[in-house]
Amino acid sequence: MYCHQCGTLNGDQASFCRQCGASLKPVSGQTAAPAAPRIPTMLPITVKYAGFWKRFAEYFLHMIIVGSVAWVVSFVIGFIIGLMFAGSFESELLILFLVPVILILDWLYFALMESSSKRATLGKMALGIIVTDLEGKRISFGRATGRFFSKILSGIIIYIGFIMVPFTDKKQGLHDMIAGTLVIAK
Repeated sequence: MYCHQCGTLNGDQASFCRQCGASLKPVSGQTAAPAAPRIPTMLPITVKYAGFWKRFAEYFLHMIIVGSVAWVVSFVIGFIIGLMFAGSFESELLILFLVPVILILDWLYFALMESSSKRATLGKMALGIIVTDLEGKRISFGRATGRFFSKILSGIIIYIGFIMVPFTDKKQGLHDMIAGTLVIAK
């Protein structure tokens, strides 16, 4: 028997609805036939895309938080290399070695954080935004990797890949379009 209040299916012998507690007994003058279920209406899900300035603020926070740590680590390593190989050709080679190491660490930071259950870097978490696929689901490490390296393309073309964010319907940059991702409010 269906509840006339909430539409929940209950057992035939039930006196009260197991969901809302309404009486299932017929009111005088009514037959005992079960009422038709009331189908709850679905509300449309609205997605709030993170706009350009929120994303810019997120990257600025990233540069302060992660960039500061990277700068200190690079400075310490560079200082140690400078002391050990002062004025030698090896010191310049070792310092050049830091560039790909920093790129790899930055890639791992973005890809691991954005593909994690948090779906956000520290800056995104602070601003309440997350990275999802086009269906609103968590992205894979591979997709996060593609998104990270697509940002290089967005920057190489005079930052047009980033500047296009406010001009697209879903506030996507070129890197988001390539990776099939969205940045939305949590």
